[in-house]
Amino acid sequence: MEEKTCCHKTKERSEKEYKDLIHRLNRIEGQVRGIKKMVENDVYCTDILVQVSAVNAALNSFNKVLLANHIRTCVAEDIRKGKEETVDELVATLQKLMK
Repeated sequence: MEEKTCCHKTKERSEKEYKDLIHRLNRIEGQVRGIKKMVENDVYCTDILVQVSAVNAALNSFNKVLLANHIRTCVAEDIRKGKEETVDELVATLQKLMK
């Protein structure tokens, strides 16, 4: 019986890119924990909604940074190598992001 190998793609990030992304995620995680505490403490709905909006904005910002890095590195490299299917993958990803 042949063992199947995993086909997940990985990405090596520079230390600067890694630290920036982790910093953003840590801030978002803290914001989400703050929202949970607001709910637990019966904070007024509109105050919670404002904080949820801030988390959404932070996630959108994270996506923009990650997408820009992806295009500059992975996509550009694959196109230089002649891997045109990467453009189709990018288009599919953008369609998912824009739902």
